[in-house]
Amino acid sequence: MNQPIPASQLVLNAEGAVYHLNLHPDQLADDVILVGDPARVDEIASFFDKIELKRQNRELVTCTGYFNGKRITAMSTGMGTDNLDIVMNELDALANIDLKTRMPKEEHRSLNLIRLGTCGALQPDIEVGDSYVATRYAIGLDGLLYFYEKNKEVNEIAMRDAFIKQMNYPTDLPKPYVVEGSKELYDRLAQGYYQGVTATAPGFYGPQGRTLRMHLSYPELNRKIEAFEYQGWHVCNFEMESSALYGLGKMMGHNCLTICVAIANRVTEKFASDYHPYIRKLVSNTLERLTER
Repeated sequence: MNQPIPASQLVLNAEGAVYHLNLHPDQLADDVILVGDPARVDEIASFFDKIELKRQNRELVTCTGYFNGKRITAMSTGMGTDNLDIVMNELDALANIDLKTRMPKEEHRSLNLIRLGTCGALQPDIEVGDSYVATRYAIGLDGLLYFYEKNKEVNEIAMRDAFIKQMNYPTDLPKPYVVEGSKELYDRLAQGYYQGVTATAPGFYGPQGRTLRMHLSYPELNRKIEAFEYQGWHVCNFEMESSALYGLGKMMGHNCLTICVAIANRVTEKFASDYHPYIRKLVSNTLERLTER
């Protein structure tokens, strides 16, 4: 791109910060921990030795500080792949676009983006509470990736096609896609956890097979997802962000990993009512592993 990115495309606020995150490039660390819940940013920051800054715009809260001498940013994204589309594009803009000239930088900056969240387990052997699921592959049921040309470069086509075929996946739902996470981050941060495939749903109720007052179009879908198998991989859990994180991150050249606490099991119907100690343990483990030398 030889022309500056137009103001309607790269939207900045009156301070010259990216519009939704309300951040300047120098306020972002290379290691970023992403959470859905804004309140969880303060929980992560409580581990920091020093806090450099805190910013908030809507549900997007950012805190940059230091843990064991390493600069880390904690950021809330809100829920859903639509929010991740905003967060990922603006994080990449902070890293790889000169906001003053509106031109992409010649030298690429790669971020480590680690999502710590909660999920619903889809395999009966995953107990709720003190169980952690690391996502090796994310299956997107949301369709977001297909809006970007480079989806062909990161989409695991063979696994996607096997999923569609085994599931006899309904053609009137968004076409699934599959993206692999960062092997480097997995080796550093996810040892000792469950590993498998995560299904990212575009909603909490119907798209995850929940019914309150409305019936499902495809009530058998969850059972088929639970039974899916590809080269020894199974779908371990449901959540709402990882496919966008992995897909957009890989297209942009960032390293991405999701680790979730299983707070519910959709097969056994168990639910962990007080899962906050397990979230805190996950945060502590991640920070320690992230700062090991």
